[in-house]
Amino acid sequence: MKTPPVLTGSVVYALAVAAGLTVANIYYNQPMIGQIEREIGGSLVTYVPTATQLGYAFGLFVLVPLGDLVERKRLIVAQCLALTLALALTAWAPTSGILLAGALAVGVVASVAQQIIPFAANHAPPEKRGSVVGVTMAGLLCGILLSRTLAGVVAQHWGWREMFWLAVPLALGAAGLMAVMLPRSQPDRAGMSYGGLMASMWHLWRDLPALRLATYTQCTQFGVFSVFWTILALHLQEPRFAMGPQAAGLFGILGAAGVLAAPLAGRFADRRGPHGVVVAATVLTFASWLVFAFWQSIAGLIVGVVLLDFAIQSCQVSNQSIIYALRPEARSRINTVYMGSMFLSGAAASGAATTVWHAYGWTGVSTLGLCIAAIGVALQTLRRKAKST
Repeated sequence: MKTPPVLTGSVVYALAVAAGLTVANIYYNQPMIGQIEREIGGSLVTYVPTATQLGYAFGLFVLVPLGDLVERKRLIVAQCLALTLALALTAWAPTSGILLAGALAVGVVASVAQQIIPFAANHAPPEKRGSVVGVTMAGLLCGILLSRTLAGVVAQHWGWREMFWLAVPLALGAAGLMAVMLPRSQPDRAGMSYGGLMASMWHLWRDLPALRLATYTQCTQFGVFSVFWTILALHLQEPRFAMGPQAAGLFGILGAAGVLAAPLAGRFADRRGPHGVVVAATVLTFASWLVFAFWQSIAGLIVGVVLLDFAIQSCQVSNQSIIYALRPEARSRINTVYMGSMFLSGAAASGAATTVWHAYGWTGVSTLGLCIAAIGVALQTLRRKAKST
């Protein structure tokens, strides 16, 4: 197999920018959901974040494995172009049904962000893989966090549709950036059929216990992440806070701790190993939900979100360092199993949070978050006990 070209610093940063611009599209709706609900009406609208995450999970399982089969640069550019069409449909949507369809389509093609991460890992020298993935993940995290801030400000002053129209040229810009900056790469499994590629993911899951543990753990982490961000805008518009989408979006800036965590966790994983970071992160995630549950004020939300984002992104980068070292020739498929499972859990947690919110309010949501976070701690505790015996 031909050795892939090593990435230059400028290409790594271009990958980070593109990852942020593309992944941002699945989070724009979260701070705007209250405003969208008031304009279009109907309880179905509150499930727009769930539809987007389901679409993202579908794209991960169906599109991301193609990165091991076809040339990745061409695939990345094509998905970015398709993303512009899905965003235009969402911006135009006159009914809740069309809006849900647009949200689903945005999620499917925004999975291009997960073509970018394996691309970076595949072209990084082994001794720098953690730091290269960390830089790329920092860009992705900036997209996740600042997308909410941008969407909140735009929605507050101009409207939610204008945010999606603004996202169209941003997606086009990502397509252009990738077309210009990326080197062409040789597929790792060019001779394999698509059916064989898909079937091989089951064998990876069966044969790699480290992949299963990392996936289960990150499912709990992303689950509580989705619970919080799905409900935050609805929580802040309650009479005791009376805040709009801009306030919900500004919480994304507070989550910048997660951006700092990504490269730090990557460097630590390169030097000392990632497992200790994962253990500490699951405990910190549980602590953040204790804050949300028992300190029910704006100050409590601020402290909790900083802890939550720092913990989850540290855990994410560390788990990715673990799984990308397992089978280098299968990184896209491993990433599919890992990220696809993660976003399915996120969609399920988002849907559950919406249902619990309507029935029990913030107290019920906090209880849900604590229960999911506790499972993550238990998984890592069992791993450590099994290793010591």
